[in-house]
Amino acid sequence: MAEMVPDSWKPVLDPVLATAEARRLGGWLHAEEEAGKSIYPPRGCRLRALELTPLEAVRVVILGQDPYHGPGQAMGLCFSVPQGERVPPSLVNIYKELEADCDISRPDHGDLTRWARQGVLLLNNTLTVEAGNAGSHAGRGWDAITDACVAAVAEQAEPSVFILWGSHAQAKAKRIAALRNGRHCLIESPHPSPLSAHRGFFGSRPFSRTNEFLASNGRGTIDWTP
Repeated sequence: MAEMVPDSWKPVLDPVLATAEARRLGGWLHAEEEAGKSIYPPRGCRLRALELTPLEAVRVVILGQDPYHGPGQAMGLCFSVPQGERVPPSLVNIYKELEADCDISRPDHGDLTRWARQGVLLLNNTLTVEAGNAGSHAGRGWDAITDACVAAVAEQAEPSVFILWGSHAQAKAKRIAALRNGRHCLIESPHPSPLSAHRGFFGSRPFSRTNEFLASNGRGTIDWTP
């Protein structure tokens, strides 16, 4: 793996990255790039969620599936796109719910860096994707790495909120034994995708519910303004 693991996450990830599975993932990614395939996000951005949100700072975890597969979109934070990129449909729906829930006006950009800097870990299950081919890197070995990250947060003494949108995020949470100890808050709803948002995502109030839980446990609140 060419990515540099941020210091706070090294105790969590170094043992995982030393496994044969992780070495196979790194070798496979290198071979794909050598074969001329475009992989998103580019090198240097794939662990961006961990860089912006140190383990000890995590208060909220939002789980995505895999990065956006269009050029210029993926930036290493789930659901987020860089300034200047069109806001994707799922994020449009997230902003609609944010406005209804917290009366925060929808911004004209899709960059969620401000959330990440406040302790919101914006983590995809799979951290890379081939250009134009959604889900193409699923099952290649990222699960063990991102499972370890989620488990590390769940094992922290401080209670956190895990926002689980859709079946993939909810299935991932079920694999993490520490999430079943009752210390943390799990907020589950359908995915914000246009295909499913009207089945219960809208009206689920994830942002205000998160802040209510954090405040009641002495962990402050998140300013959800993107």
